[in-house]
Amino acid sequence: MHFPRCTLLAASLFAALAASAPAHAADANTVTIMVGGINKIIYLPAKLTEVLGYFKDEGLVVDLQSQPAGVDAENQLIAGAVQGVVGFYDHTIDLQSKGKEIQAIAVLCKVPGEAQMVSTKAAPTFKSMADAKGKTLGVTGLGSSTDFLTRYLAESKGVPSKDYSLLPVGAGNTFIAAIKQDRIEGGMTTEPTIAQLLKTGDAQVMVDLRTEEGTRAALGGLYPAASLYVQNSWAAEHKDLAAKMARAFAKTMQYISTHSAEDIAEKMPKDYYGNDKPLYVSALKASLPMFTADGKMPAGGPETVLKVLAATKPAIKGKNIDLSKTYTNAFLAAK
Repeated sequence: MHFPRCTLLAASLFAALAASAPAHAADANTVTIMVGGINKIIYLPAKLTEVLGYFKDEGLVVDLQSQPAGVDAENQLIAGAVQGVVGFYDHTIDLQSKGKEIQAIAVLCKVPGEAQMVSTKAAPTFKSMADAKGKTLGVTGLGSSTDFLTRYLAESKGVPSKDYSLLPVGAGNTFIAAIKQDRIEGGMTTEPTIAQLLKTGDAQVMVDLRTEEGTRAALGGLYPAASLYVQNSWAAEHKDLAAKMARAFAKTMQYISTHSAEDIAEKMPKDYYGNDKPLYVSALKASLPMFTADGKMPAGGPETVLKVLAATKPAIKGKNIDLSKTYTNAFLAAK
Protein backbone atom coordinates (compact mmCIF):
# COMPACT_ATOMS: atom_id res chain seq x y z
CA MET A 1 0.00 0.00 0.00
CA HIS A 2 1.32 3.41 -0.90
CA PHE A 3 1.10 6.34 1.58
CA PRO A 4 1.67 9.96 0.60
CA ARG A 5 5.11 11.21 1.64
CA CYS A 6 3.59 13.94 3.87
CA THR A 7 1.53 11.32 5.74
CA LEU A 8 4.63 9.23 6.40
CA LEU A 9 6.53 12.29 7.65
CA ALA A 10 3.68 13.26 9.96
CA ALA A 11 3.44 9.74 11.34
CA SER A 12 7.17 9.58 11.94
CA LEU A 13 7.13 12.94 13.70
CA PHE A 14 4.20 11.92 15.89
CA ALA A 15 5.95 8.66 16.85
CA ALA A 16 9.14 10.51 17.70
CA LEU A 17 7.28 13.00 19.89
CA ALA A 18 5.36 10.25 21.64
CA ALA A 19 8.53 8.31 22.34
CA SER A 20 10.32 11.35 23.72
CA ALA A 21 7.47 12.61 25.92
CA PRO A 22 8.20 10.39 28.94
CA ALA A 23 11.91 11.24 28.75
CA HIS A 24 11.17 14.96 28.81
CA ALA A 25 8.86 14.49 31.76
CA ALA A 26 11.59 12.63 33.63
CA ASP A 27 14.18 15.24 32.71
CA ALA A 28 12.14 17.89 34.55
CA ASN A 29 13.16 16.34 37.88
CA THR A 30 16.63 15.14 36.88
CA VAL A 31 19.64 17.08 38.18
CA THR A 32 23.38 16.59 38.36
CA ILE A 33 25.12 17.63 41.56
CA MET A 34 28.91 17.79 41.68
CA VAL A 35 30.52 17.26 45.07
CA GLY A 36 33.92 18.71 45.94
CA GLY A 37 35.28 15.33 47.07
CA ILE A 38 32.37 13.00 47.73
CA ASN A 39 34.27 10.81 50.24
CA LYS A 40 35.02 13.73 52.58
CA ILE A 41 32.98 13.67 55.77
CA ILE A 42 32.17 17.39 55.39
CA TYR A 43 30.26 16.41 52.23
CA LEU A 44 28.79 13.19 53.63
CA PRO A 45 25.22 14.60 53.47
CA ALA A 46 25.26 14.33 49.66
CA LYS A 47 25.66 10.54 49.55
CA LEU A 48 23.60 10.07 52.72
CA THR A 49 20.67 11.93 51.14
CA GLU A 50 20.83 9.49 48.24
CA VAL A 51 21.06 6.31 50.33
CA LEU A 52 18.28 7.43 52.69
CA GLY A 53 16.02 7.87 49.67
CA TYR A 54 15.28 11.54 50.33
CA PHE A 55 15.99 12.57 46.73
CA LYS A 56 13.55 9.91 45.58
CA ASP A 57 10.97 11.03 48.15
CA GLU A 58 11.03 14.47 46.54
CA GLY A 59 10.59 12.95 43.09
CA LEU A 60 14.15 13.76 42.09
CA VAL A 61 16.56 11.75 39.97
CA VAL A 62 19.99 12.90 41.08
CA ASP A 63 23.34 12.09 39.50
CA LEU A 64 26.06 12.65 42.11
CA GLN A 65 29.49 13.31 40.67
CA SER A 66 32.77 13.96 42.47
CA GLN A 67 35.47 16.53 41.81
CA PRO A 68 38.27 16.62 44.43
CA ALA A 69 38.71 20.41 44.46
CA GLY A 70 35.78 22.73 45.04
CA VAL A 71 37.14 25.34 42.65
CA ASP A 72 36.81 22.83 39.78
CA ALA A 73 33.27 21.98 40.81
CA GLU A 74 32.26 25.64 40.75
CA ASN A 75 33.67 25.96 37.23
CA GLN A 76 31.40 23.11 36.13
CA LEU A 77 28.43 24.92 37.66
CA ILE A 78 29.21 28.22 35.95
CA ALA A 79 29.63 26.38 32.65
CA GLY A 80 26.15 24.88 33.08
CA ALA A 81 27.49 21.32 33.06
CA VAL A 82 25.86 20.64 36.45
CA GLN A 83 22.85 22.15 38.20
CA GLY A 84 24.17 22.10 41.75
CA VAL A 85 27.41 21.85 43.72
CA VAL A 86 28.07 20.61 47.22
CA GLY A 87 31.03 22.77 48.16
CA PHE A 88 32.07 25.62 50.44
CA TYR A 89 29.78 28.61 50.85
CA ASP A 90 32.74 31.01 50.50
CA HIS A 91 32.76 30.37 46.74
CA THR A 92 29.47 32.28 46.46
CA ILE A 93 31.18 35.43 47.75
CA ASP A 94 34.33 34.94 45.72
CA LEU A 95 32.33 34.47 42.53
CA GLN A 96 30.14 37.52 43.17
CA SER A 97 33.31 39.62 43.21
CA LYS A 98 33.94 38.25 39.70
CA GLY A 99 30.46 39.09 38.44
CA LYS A 100 28.94 35.62 38.86
CA GLU A 101 25.93 35.04 41.09
CA ILE A 102 25.47 31.73 42.88
CA GLN A 103 23.68 31.07 46.15
CA ALA A 104 23.63 28.44 48.88
CA ILE A 105 20.12 26.95 49.17
CA ALA A 106 21.00 24.51 51.97
CA VAL A 107 23.86 24.87 54.45
CA LEU A 108 25.33 21.61 55.70
CA CYS A 109 28.16 22.75 58.00
CA LYS A 110 28.39 25.77 60.31
CA VAL A 111 32.20 25.44 60.53
CA PRO A 112 34.80 24.36 57.93
CA GLY A 113 35.29 20.85 59.34
CA GLU A 114 38.96 21.11 58.41
CA ALA A 115 42.25 21.31 60.26
CA GLN A 116 45.57 22.92 59.53
CA MET A 117 47.93 19.99 59.97
CA VAL A 118 51.68 20.03 60.54
CA SER A 119 53.93 17.09 59.74
CA THR A 120 55.51 15.46 62.78
CA LYS A 121 58.96 16.05 61.26
CA ALA A 122 58.35 19.78 60.86
CA ALA A 123 56.52 20.26 64.16
CA PRO A 124 59.59 21.19 66.28
CA THR A 125 60.13 24.38 64.25
CA PHE A 126 56.57 24.87 62.97
CA LYS A 127 54.56 25.41 66.13
CA SER A 128 51.96 27.88 64.79
CA MET A 129 51.06 29.69 61.58
CA ALA A 130 53.40 32.47 62.74
CA ASP A 131 56.19 30.04 61.72
CA ALA A 132 54.86 29.56 58.17
CA LYS A 133 57.58 31.65 56.54
CA GLY A 134 59.57 29.56 54.07
CA LYS A 135 57.23 26.60 54.39
CA THR A 136 55.34 24.71 51.67
CA LEU A 137 51.73 24.11 52.66
CA GLY A 138 49.28 21.73 51.03
CA VAL A 139 45.83 22.75 49.80
CA THR A 140 43.30 20.81 47.75
CA GLY A 141 43.59 23.23 44.86
CA LEU A 142 44.65 26.82 44.20
CA GLY A 143 41.59 29.03 44.58
CA SER A 144 39.91 26.44 46.79
CA SER A 145 38.50 27.06 50.26
CA THR A 146 41.57 25.43 51.79
CA ASP A 147 43.58 28.07 49.91
CA PHE A 148 41.40 30.94 51.27
CA LEU A 149 41.57 29.70 54.85
CA THR A 150 45.29 28.90 54.84
CA ARG A 151 46.08 32.40 53.59
CA TYR A 152 43.89 33.95 56.28
CA LEU A 153 45.44 31.91 59.10
CA ALA A 154 48.94 32.91 58.00
CA GLU A 155 47.99 36.55 57.44
CA SER A 156 46.37 36.75 60.88
CA LYS A 157 49.72 35.70 62.37
CA GLY A 158 51.64 38.32 60.39
CA VAL A 159 52.91 36.10 57.57
CA PRO A 160 52.06 37.43 54.06
CA SER A 161 51.45 35.01 51.20
CA LYS A 162 54.74 35.91 49.50
CA ASP A 163 56.63 34.34 52.40
CA TYR A 164 55.39 30.75 51.92
CA SER A 165 54.29 28.44 49.13
CA LEU A 166 50.97 26.70 48.54
CA LEU A 167 51.03 23.34 46.78
CA PRO A 168 47.83 21.76 45.40
CA VAL A 169 47.91 18.15 46.60
CA GLY A 170 44.23 17.20 46.64
CA ALA A 171 42.85 15.29 49.62
CA GLY A 172 42.88 11.79 51.05
CA ASN A 173 45.72 9.57 49.86
CA THR A 174 47.40 12.28 47.79
CA PHE A 175 47.53 14.64 50.77
CA ILE A 176 48.88 11.87 53.00
CA ALA A 177 51.53 11.00 50.41
CA ALA A 178 52.64 14.65 50.22
CA ILE A 179 53.15 14.67 54.00
CA LYS A 180 54.99 11.33 54.03
CA GLN A 181 57.24 12.35 51.12
CA ASP A 182 58.10 15.71 52.76
CA ARG A 183 56.71 17.62 49.78
CA ILE A 184 54.78 19.75 52.28
CA GLU A 185 55.49 20.64 55.90
CA GLY A 186 51.80 20.90 56.62
CA GLY A 187 48.47 21.72 55.03
CA MET A 188 44.73 21.91 55.40
CA THR A 189 42.58 18.84 55.03
CA THR A 190 39.39 17.18 56.26
CA GLU A 191 38.16 13.99 57.86
CA PRO A 192 38.79 11.11 57.51
CA THR A 193 42.27 12.20 56.30
CA ILE A 194 42.91 13.95 59.63
CA ALA A 195 42.14 10.79 61.59
CA GLN A 196 44.36 8.70 59.32
CA LEU A 197 47.33 11.04 59.79
CA LEU A 198 46.85 11.12 63.55
CA LYS A 199 46.64 7.34 63.71
CA THR A 200 49.91 6.83 61.82
CA GLY A 201 51.60 9.68 63.67
CA ASP A 202 52.69 11.40 60.46
CA ALA A 203 51.06 14.71 61.37
CA GLN A 204 49.30 16.57 64.15
CA VAL A 205 46.63 19.25 64.39
CA MET A 206 47.85 22.85 64.49
CA VAL A 207 44.59 24.76 63.99
CA ASP A 208 41.29 22.91 64.50
CA LEU A 209 38.37 24.20 62.42
CA ARG A 210 36.22 21.13 63.11
CA THR A 211 34.59 22.64 66.18
CA GLU A 212 32.69 25.83 66.93
CA GLU A 213 35.19 26.72 69.65
CA GLY A 214 38.23 26.26 67.42
CA THR A 215 36.60 28.11 64.52
CA ARG A 216 35.55 31.09 66.64
CA ALA A 217 39.07 31.31 68.08
CA ALA A 218 40.78 31.20 64.66
CA LEU A 219 38.27 33.05 62.48
CA GLY A 220 36.27 35.20 64.90
CA GLY A 221 32.88 33.53 64.42
CA LEU A 222 30.99 30.71 62.77
CA TYR A 223 32.17 30.00 59.23
CA PRO A 224 29.37 28.28 57.25
CA ALA A 225 31.12 25.95 54.88
CA ALA A 226 29.77 22.85 53.12
CA SER A 227 26.61 23.88 51.31
CA LEU A 228 24.44 23.03 48.34
CA TYR A 229 24.70 25.94 45.96
CA VAL A 230 23.23 26.74 42.54
CA GLN A 231 23.27 29.62 40.10
CA ASN A 232 20.83 32.36 41.15
CA SER A 233 19.37 32.56 37.66
CA TRP A 234 18.81 28.78 37.58
CA ALA A 235 17.05 28.84 40.96
CA ALA A 236 14.77 31.66 39.79
CA GLU A 237 13.79 29.65 36.73
CA HIS A 238 13.46 26.30 38.57
CA LYS A 239 11.98 27.25 41.95
CA ASP A 240 10.15 23.97 42.46
CA LEU A 241 13.22 21.92 41.60
CA ALA A 242 15.47 24.03 43.85
CA ALA A 243 12.98 23.62 46.71
CA LYS A 244 12.95 19.84 46.29
CA MET A 245 16.74 19.72 46.39
CA ALA A 246 16.93 21.96 49.48
CA ARG A 247 14.24 20.00 51.33
CA ALA A 248 15.94 16.67 50.61
CA PHE A 249 19.18 17.94 52.15
CA ALA A 250 17.33 19.47 55.12
CA LYS A 251 15.81 16.06 55.91
CA THR A 252 19.31 14.59 55.92
CA MET A 253 20.59 17.25 58.30
CA GLN A 254 17.75 16.40 60.67
CA TYR A 255 18.64 12.70 60.36
CA ILE A 256 22.30 13.41 61.18
CA SER A 257 21.33 15.48 64.22
CA THR A 258 19.22 12.63 65.65
CA HIS A 259 21.43 9.61 64.89
CA SER A 260 24.77 8.32 66.13
CA ALA A 261 28.00 8.11 64.17
CA GLU A 262 27.60 4.31 64.18
CA ASP A 263 24.08 4.59 62.71
CA ILE A 264 25.26 6.92 59.97
CA ALA A 265 28.32 4.83 59.11
CA GLU A 266 26.07 1.80 58.64
CA LYS A 267 24.29 3.68 55.85
CA MET A 268 27.45 4.57 53.93
CA PRO A 269 28.98 2.43 51.14
CA LYS A 270 31.98 0.34 52.19
CA ASP A 271 34.39 2.28 49.98
CA TYR A 272 33.81 5.32 52.20
CA TYR A 273 35.49 3.67 55.19
CA GLY A 274 37.58 0.94 53.53
CA ASN A 275 39.10 -1.63 55.85
CA ASP A 276 39.04 0.56 58.95
CA LYS A 277 35.43 1.21 59.84
CA PRO A 278 36.22 2.01 63.51
CA LEU A 279 38.53 4.82 62.36
CA TYR A 280 35.79 6.18 60.09
CA VAL A 281 33.26 6.07 62.93
CA SER A 282 35.72 7.86 65.19
CA ALA A 283 36.31 10.58 62.58
CA LEU A 284 32.58 10.89 61.99
CA LYS A 285 31.86 11.14 65.72
CA ALA A 286 34.35 14.01 66.00
CA SER A 287 32.68 15.70 63.02
CA LEU A 288 28.99 15.52 63.97
CA PRO A 289 28.95 18.85 65.89
CA MET A 290 29.93 20.75 62.74
CA PHE A 291 26.69 19.92 60.90
CA THR A 292 23.61 22.13 60.90
CA ALA A 293 20.40 20.53 62.15
CA ASP A 294 18.07 22.12 59.61
CA GLY A 295 20.07 23.17 56.54
CA LYS A 296 19.63 26.87 57.31
CA MET A 297 22.31 29.56 57.22
CA PRO A 298 23.56 30.29 60.76
CA ALA A 299 23.15 33.91 61.88
CA GLY A 300 26.31 35.96 61.47
CA GLY A 301 28.01 33.29 59.37
CA PRO A 302 28.07 35.12 56.03
CA GLU A 303 29.65 38.19 57.68
CA THR A 304 32.50 36.09 59.10
CA VAL A 305 33.17 34.49 55.73
CA LEU A 306 33.22 37.88 54.01
CA LYS A 307 35.65 39.22 56.63
CA VAL A 308 38.01 36.28 56.14
CA LEU A 309 37.98 36.50 52.34
CA ALA A 310 38.34 40.28 52.25
CA ALA A 311 41.44 40.04 54.45
CA THR A 312 43.37 38.08 51.82
CA LYS A 313 41.65 38.88 48.52
CA PRO A 314 41.90 42.52 47.36
CA ALA A 315 39.28 41.86 44.66
CA ILE A 316 36.72 41.14 47.36
CA LYS A 317 37.81 43.91 49.71
CA GLY A 318 37.25 46.46 46.96
CA LYS A 319 33.77 45.27 46.02
CA ASN A 320 30.40 45.92 47.62
CA ILE A 321 29.36 42.34 48.18
CA ASP A 322 25.61 41.80 48.58
CA LEU A 323 25.47 38.89 51.02
CA SER A 324 21.70 38.56 50.54
CA LYS A 325 22.39 37.21 47.06
CA THR A 326 24.84 34.55 48.29
CA TYR A 327 22.34 32.41 50.22
CA THR A 328 18.66 31.88 50.89
CA ASN A 329 16.62 29.89 53.39
CA ALA A 330 13.48 30.42 51.32
CA PHE A 331 13.52 27.06 49.53
CA LEU A 332 13.62 25.12 52.81
CA ALA A 333 10.10 26.30 53.65
CA ALA A 334 8.76 26.08 50.11
CA LYS A 335 6.09 23.48 49.44
